[in-house]
This record gives sequence, C-alpha cells and structure tokens, in this order.
Amino acid sequence: METVKLNNGVEMPLVGFGLFQMLEKDKCERTILDAMEVGYRSFDTAATYLNEESIGNAITKSGLKRKDFFITTKLWSSSTGYIETHKAFNRSLDQLQTDYVDLYLIHQPLGDVYGSWRAMEELYEKGKIRAIGVSNFYLDRLVDLMIHNDIKPAINQVEMHPYCQQIEMQRYLQNDGVQLQAWSPLASGKENLFTNKVLASIGEKYNKTVAQVTLRWLIQRNVVIIPRSSNKQRMAENFNIFDFELTPAEMDLIKQLDTNKSIFFDHRDPDIIKWLGKLEQINDL
Repeated sequence: METVKLNNGVEMPLVGFGLFQMLEKDKCERTILDAMEVGYRSFDTAATYLNEESIGNAITKSGLKRKDFFITTKLWSSSTGYIETHKAFNRSLDQLQTDYVDLYLIHQPLGDVYGSWRAMEELYEKGKIRAIGVSNFYLDRLVDLMIHNDIKPAINQVEMHPYCQQIEMQRYLQNDGVQLQAWSPLASGKENLFTNKVLASIGEKYNKTVAQVTLRWLIQRNVVIIPRSSNKQRMAENFNIFDFELTPAEMDLIKQLDTNKSIFFDHRDPDIIKWLGKLEQINDL
C-alpha cells in the first residue's frame, strides 16, 4: 500500500476504509474482516458512528498485530473542551480495545475546539495519539487554530469528490504541510456520479469503473481516501487503483466537473450549525 508522510513524519496509507453508517455490530465486524482480507489496513471511525468496538473486535479476530493497522477516530462536538476531550478519548480507547490511536480528529468545527486541541496536544506528547487533526474545517477556522497552538493539524478531513474538489484549500494547506483526506470520495453516488459520461469514458480506456477512476484521480492529487462498501467485490475494486495512471489531460477533464459546492451541507450555514450542534449521533445524517 502506498502511503503519505504526515507533517510529523508518521506514514499513513493513501487508501483507507470508512465506517460511517455501519451500525449493526455483527455485520460491521464481518465487513471490517472482509476489508482486511482484501488488504485494507487503515480504518476510519468516530465516537458517534457507534462502531469503534467493532474495529477492536475485528482486529482481535484477524490474528494480525495492532501495529499492522492505522486507526482513526474522532471527537464529537458534545464532548469538546479540555476535560471532556480526555474523557471522550479514553472512552474511545476502551471501545477500540487499544492503548493508542494512530489519528485523532476533531469531528466538527463546533464547540470548544481550542480546549480540545490542548488536550489532544497533551495526549500526542504522551504517545497516546500518533497524529492529531481536524475534520470539516474551513480554511479560516483551520488557520486560526494553527496560529494559536503549538502543533499544526496533520490532517483536515473534508468532503471531496469530482463535484466538490477543494482545489483552493489543497493549494493553501500544502504550504503548511496539512494533508487533505476525502470523506465521501464517491459522493455517495449523488448527482449521478456513477453514470457521469466524462468519468465513464475515461474508465472505458483503462477497463476501470467510474469509482476506480474517481479514487485514482484523488490519490494522484495526493489526497487520502476512505471509500466504504459492505460488498466485498466493490471493496476490492476500490482498492485496486494502483495499476493505472490518469494523464494530465484526463485530470483536467475531471477538474471541469467541479461546482465548488457541497452536495451534502454547508458548514457556514447558521441553520446547519444549529442542526449539527444538536446531533448526538452523526449516523442520523
């Protein structure tokens, strides 16, 4: 598996496996074990996904060593602040059945993110977290966090797919060494992504699916991806994207699909912020 080096030197797989909306315990464990058989070693969860325990169980059942995996989990808004972050992190460790996580993210740019960041810096310094970062932060909030703290985020995990390409964000963050990671890299199939004529035409050339073309486009932009599927064949397809390379002209064609807008929700919409602030479980999205 190809990796990227984060700004603290930690190596992270370019392709991981997302676990959003995988609630049923037994099914989730089976899905994770299937993904491990395919070759995935990086898994992305969150406290509000309610499946951290399933990852811990699957790692135990796999017979592989903890160090073979890269595990990401996230802090929800209702647990922000210095003290609450320590409590939430320890709960996640218990659920994951591990004594450290590879990457810990502030899930939303809401609540006392500065108190949380101080706690995360401490946990990082103690070796409980290998890298710390954020999710869903716009540039202004992210830059403010960076200039008022000692440790820069290693990751900003954001919505990123052919219709929302985050070009300006990536350009800016490259200068500060903050790695972009794409959630919903396949746009959850919205806006007819899987029948898009541009992506389908490129796929025909390489005998690849639209999903494979899309994921290849992202990793060629040096973006970490976390596609998800409960279908083992699709898991394998999403993983099998390292045997072809898009040309600059094809990359430019895909660039033209950008609308520069979210197809899910806008983190600068006050009504969305109120709604997110009341959510206790992100699986309700």
